[in-house]
Amino acid sequence: MDLYSSLCTITKEENILRDEPMCRHTTFRVGGPADYFVTPQSVEEIRGILAVCRKENVPYYIVGNGSNLLVGDGGFRGVVLQIFKKMNDVRVEGERVTAQAGVLLSKVASAAYNASLTGLEFAAGIPGTLGGAVRMNAGAYGGEMKQVLESAVVLTQEGELLTIPVEELGLAYRTSVVEKKDYVVVEATLRLKKGDQAAIREVMDDLKQRRVTKQPLEFGSAGSTFKRPKGYFAGKLIEDAGLRGFRIGDAQVSEKHCGFVINRGNATAAQVCELMQEVVKKVKETSGVTLEPEVKRIGEF
Repeated sequence: MDLYSSLCTITKEENILRDEPMCRHTTFRVGGPADYFVTPQSVEEIRGILAVCRKENVPYYIVGNGSNLLVGDGGFRGVVLQIFKKMNDVRVEGERVTAQAGVLLSKVASAAYNASLTGLEFAAGIPGTLGGAVRMNAGAYGGEMKQVLESAVVLTQEGELLTIPVEELGLAYRTSVVEKKDYVVVEATLRLKKGDQAAIREVMDDLKQRRVTKQPLEFGSAGSTFKRPKGYFAGKLIEDAGLRGFRIGDAQVSEKHCGFVINRGNATAAQVCELMQEVVKKVKETSGVTLEPEVKRIGEF
């Protein structure tokens, strides 16, 4: 049985796309075709697809909203599993919010707001999914996932389902045990606090306004392109290196916020990579600081 036939025994045929352009599934709007792009609808389907990939020695990669991802122009040889809209249930019980990994953080934050729960306001404008947020300990405006996470349900490499409490997740700056052991997040529970709904809305609106004012939301990007170096801000280092607006093709250092590399319309992954390399080089020359990419790279470049 070939790979496609094997996948069809696990999930519906309409959930499997062949040669699917990844530019359709990343916020950067860049990327060549994945051999197979699969959107599983349950934990059992994820487990089955991963088992087939391992058995057949086929590379795979898990994506959510594709908000922190740069896919090569040559695409991805293997299977991309998107845990997103088909696994996005949210339920609120008291001060706990439990949600599937594919739900957008903005939807979880809205559910918390509707229940007058405070603590997740920082995440309302983060474009990623809950699964990715747990994996990378997503954060913004002084908040991060480890402050509100109670536990996560993950699939291990062996297909075992584990519930891991927050204290065992090793959440640190943009990393976790989930990333290090290549677990797949399928669900997470957040522990919030009762708050004043009007005050929660005020914070969310303020953060939204700050994003709109300071971030290049009108262009494709992967969010903050580089990690924050200890004691510095990546955007300030890039600006001080004279790189505001620096451009290679349609890839550009945002003039609005130098911490963002944007796609002005038809950027290629090669152009984005070349630009990032130039930024790292110039910042090293001017400040002595070596910037590390925050955006994840997959596929053929």
